[in-house]
Amino acid sequence: MRVCVCTIVHHPEDARILHRQIRSLLDAGHEVTYIAPFRACNVTPWREISPVDVPRANGRRRLKALRAAHRALEDHAAYADVVLLHDPELLVALPREVRRRTVVWDVHEDTAAALTAKGWVPTPLRPVLRRVVRRMELRSERRYRLLLAEEGYRERFRERHPVVPNTTFVSDEPPGPPDDRRAVYVGHLSAARGALDMIELARLLSPEGITVELIGSADPDIRPRLREAQRESVLRWYGFVPNDRALRIVEGAMAGLALLHDEPNYRHSMPTKVVEYMARGIPVITTPNPPAVRIVEPSGSGLVVPFNDPVAAADAVRKLRADPSLREDLARRGYETARAGFHWPAQAPRFVEHLETWASQATVLDGEPGADRAVADGRI
Repeated sequence: MRVCVCTIVHHPEDARILHRQIRSLLDAGHEVTYIAPFRACNVTPWREISPVDVPRANGRRRLKALRAAHRALEDHAAYADVVLLHDPELLVALPREVRRRTVVWDVHEDTAAALTAKGWVPTPLRPVLRRVVRRMELRSERRYRLLLAEEGYRERFRERHPVVPNTTFVSDEPPGPPDDRRAVYVGHLSAARGALDMIELARLLSPEGITVELIGSADPDIRPRLREAQRESVLRWYGFVPNDRALRIVEGAMAGLALLHDEPNYRHSMPTKVVEYMARGIPVITTPNPPAVRIVEPSGSGLVVPFNDPVAAADAVRKLRADPSLREDLARRGYETARAGFHWPAQAPRFVEHLETWASQATVLDGEPGADRAVADGRI
């Protein structure tokens, strides 16, 4: 297949987009054109792909990126067998001729629920935008193919769509034992994701010789607080690091932090970082978001602390430091659970197969009268 992948919101080295989906397509022998904000993120594209650079959509500054994506899709997606989109905004920007191709929307966020955590969206507009987004989602599922990253996303749609979970790579051999010096975080840093709680956590733990390491890009309102804490040697903030390298940095840590707040978007979205910590033998410290609790508690892979409570999180880190056998037991259970149920290579063939099937159906239908109705009626 020729697959055209496009994002203007996500970092070009996003773990799900590049390291899982695009890597799986390349390994299966398919050609990939990747439309993404390479220059804006200072990223050198992989040699195996055909890169197309566009601006990045940030906050309210989205129109320039949408226009560039529209032009890029006009130039490159019209020749693709499958167009794989990762931002709901792109469904609006699709050129007319591209809409006749096999378009797949990879749904890995509850866009309407996430509006509450986006500071750049004015509060009075959020209820209106939420209704607009819901209508757009329902209209999109009538026109395009959908892949869902979470079982919990099914209830947003009328039809049933395949789920390809956002899992990770788990090594064949168990990792070494966790240390007693570091608590780590991998992911975007925002207030809703617990960034301010982790800064306070670092201030509590730093005098005790425990280092908090944060790896990820940060919202504009969070960056000054992170820089201040780093200048005071309270924590280490690496900024954005590609997922594969970031996970190598955190290997062997005493605790992996997932201090998400009680936001609507997080109540049915599995925090991928939890599984990534488990896969690398890092005990998890998480707030009680239901998807995280459903993984951590039955597996015995971590500790659950209250929302918005850095003192409780610091106590959990201290508990792990004081009990080597506990943290080694949590690390072992986490690794075994991740290897058994959250190993991306077990999902990759299903992901590729979905795209191949949809592309072959489009090829069969191309030019046949009544083909759209045949698909709608379930005859093909």
